Amino acid sequence: MSNFTELAKILAHEQAKGCNNSSVIGGVEKFVENWAGRTRNPENESGVRQILDALSGYAAADVPQRNQMIQRAVAAARQYDVSPARPAPGSKRAPPRRNANQIKSHPPAALPIELRQDNSPLPAAEPIPEYDEDDEPLPSGSIRVDFGLDAPVSRISGVGTAKSSQLARLGIETIRDLLYHFPRAYRPVKKISELMFGDDATIVAQVSHINDYRTRSGFHITDIVLVDPTGGITAKFFKQPWVAKGLRLRQFVVVSGKVDRDLNKLSFKSPEYEPLTKELQRLLDTAHVYPIYPLTEGVKANWLRKNEREVVRYWADKAVDPLPAALRQTERLMPLSQALREIHFPTSMPRMQEARHRFAFEELLYIQLGVLRQRAKWRREPGRALPIPSDFLARYESGLPFPLTGAQRRAIGEVFGDIQDTMPMTRLLQGDVGAGKTVVALAALLIAVMNGTQAVLMAPTEILAEQHYNTIIRILPAVAEKFGIGPRLKLLIGSMKPRDKAAAQEEIAQGQVDIAIGTHALIQEAVQFQNLSLAVVDEQHRFGVGQRSAIRQKGYNPHILVMSATPIPRTLALTVYGDLDLSILDEMPPGRTPIKTKWLAPREREAAYTFIRSRIAEGRQAFVICPLIQESEAIDAKAAVEEYEHLRTQVYPDLRVGLVHGKLRPAEKDAVMNKFREHEIDILVATSVVEVGIDVPNATVMLIEGADRFGLAQLHQFRGRVGRGAHQSYAILLAEESGSTSDERLKVIENTQDGFKLAEADLLLRGPGEFFGTKQSGLPDLKVAQLTDVKLLEHARKVAQDLFAADPDLAQPENQLVKKGMDDFWKSGSDLS
Repeated sequence: MSNFTELAKILAHEQAKGCNNSSVIGGVEKFVENWAGRTRNPENESGVRQILDALSGYAAADVPQRNQMIQRAVAAARQYDVSPARPAPGSKRAPPRRNANQIKSHPPAALPIELRQDNSPLPAAEPIPEYDEDDEPLPSGSIRVDFGLDAPVSRISGVGTAKSSQLARLGIETIRDLLYHFPRAYRPVKKISELMFGDDATIVAQVSHINDYRTRSGFHITDIVLVDPTGGITAKFFKQPWVAKGLRLRQFVVVSGKVDRDLNKLSFKSPEYEPLTKELQRLLDTAHVYPIYPLTEGVKANWLRKNEREVVRYWADKAVDPLPAALRQTERLMPLSQALREIHFPTSMPRMQEARHRFAFEELLYIQLGVLRQRAKWRREPGRALPIPSDFLARYESGLPFPLTGAQRRAIGEVFGDIQDTMPMTRLLQGDVGAGKTVVALAALLIAVMNGTQAVLMAPTEILAEQHYNTIIRILPAVAEKFGIGPRLKLLIGSMKPRDKAAAQEEIAQGQVDIAIGTHALIQEAVQFQNLSLAVVDEQHRFGVGQRSAIRQKGYNPHILVMSATPIPRTLALTVYGDLDLSILDEMPPGRTPIKTKWLAPREREAAYTFIRSRIAEGRQAFVICPLIQESEAIDAKAAVEEYEHLRTQVYPDLRVGLVHGKLRPAEKDAVMNKFREHEIDILVATSVVEVGIDVPNATVMLIEGADRFGLAQLHQFRGRVGRGAHQSYAILLAEESGSTSDERLKVIENTQDGFKLAEADLLLRGPGEFFGTKQSGLPDLKVAQLTDVKLLEHARKVAQDLFAADPDLAQPENQLVKKGMDDFWKSGSDLS
């Protein structure tokens, strides 16, 4: 089709729209000017000039004048019209029936294939086809029906070994997994004229132009111009030559992605796309949203969406609902089959929300039932009661170098109330940094020793284990003297020489050690206790439920006290530690001054360096925390090694600068830490290994590089490494990017000292996955539920408690499917069994 024919079609479309100057973007005159610029040559100069003259002043003319102007321009254009021959007058030509197959078979010559590089508008789009029920058969049936939901996903036609491996990375191994692979988001379906820069949207459009080319440097680009009745937009694809081969002119497609900008025009960059089908059109016409699924390398969005449609269509009605009908009715939950359809391909957004609510409730119910079952299982087996002298607390406090806080006395009372019973204790002790958890734990450890039994204190890192060991060694003699005992302590950590480690293990097994302190090496099979009655686990968020079970297997169902210096919101504690009772140290020891916290922009770095120098001049010490230990292209963060060299040689050449990070050997790490404690180092550059376990009262400044890359809870832990002496302490937060989305977190910590308030804010800002890490906590992955939904979480806990109270083993016929659902849920990603 020549440019003149194209112009005639555009002008005919303008007439059909009532000459309202809206058929092309920018108006008719602008379009014609651009058209003339790419059409004019010596042979057609006269005709182009006639057309320009005919349409000059079009925008200011009234409708009758515009109609006459178009007629003159079309007459001039026809002199150069080289369009294909039309049917002879009188010949019969059946009106085309618009269906998917006919749309696909339009000849490529029907529209120009060159992409305009100027501002000229696009040819008018045809209306989106109206499909009849018989226009398009249902997909040919890649889902066979001779197997069940638990059959491997490879039973689907076209899923071979390679595709099965790719799907496994998404957690999809069975047909059921595919059915429960829910969309992560839903993009709204919009008209092209409604798109705005930054939108995450879907359009239904017609392919108008295809331009497949290489740049001078050989870079392959495919430009697809898409039009609908409201406008046009370009979709750019890079290094994807198959795109041009897979699309045809005038084909209707669904395109979904983020709206970008290219040379000041809106565009899509490598969006998802798929041909428009009858079934897909129906789905988009109902809720006006497009489901977006989690993907992995090798699994294309279109392929996955197509197979999800087929799986949902066949299997949604065949899946058995595990929730009893009475429970669904009481809680007003959508039936499973309907919920599966609505969550994948909603008929409306409210119905989609109902479906997500049903699955969120079900997940939280399974979590609560699981932890309640574990709690009951542990309590069915009797433990050992540990009698406590009535004057113990008074004598204990008299041996301490400081008075107990009210919160510490309350927590000790709660722990003592547990361990005097034959029902084994399962308690979580939460306390902010410096709240005095170790003193509470030591009281329980002494009771175990006074009853002639063994106790163990475990920590996640060697540094923290040594910290506990040194703290207890310092406090214990004066306290033990009040009771006339001399507990035998032993440190057991992984870095010990094999001979020393074997000797320590033997002493523990022979009962020659009263209190063992160390890392998780203690729960390895090689370590046995002769008479273990109490286990204290510090920094509990790094230990899963299964590891707690392993501790129990070491002794006669010992009492367990777990501690966390990371404040955990109560709602999250109820979920992750639903099998534990909760004690909270919400009072700080007297004399601790608040740590002054300041958030600085990158340009204020020199001011931070100057401040550190002033503190060191007063005899103090400082930490400098960096998030990485080696340069990374993916994360623009300061590397501790490079920062160390920079500070040592450029900023503080006259001061003593040290370095500690996770890749140092334990002996090297300990040597550096001891030098810092002994004030042989002024400034310690470190990675997050100092998050826990370093107690240097003379360190009063904590400079945190890349502070915007840490969560609030972790920043609070870093901050807690200072402020442990009599001097005013400071935390300086250096952000890498001013104005980033993490600014809100830094503002919160700058103004808040309360670790529990920070934990609540962190949970809301980052979500439970980043805040806590489900793999660390032992929780299964949550597909739909949000642990920030306090109301639903607490309600699910109440329902679980009622269900468990009425049927602890979930053995009643109506609850057997709930039990299976719970078992399958916990097996999917946790260490609870």
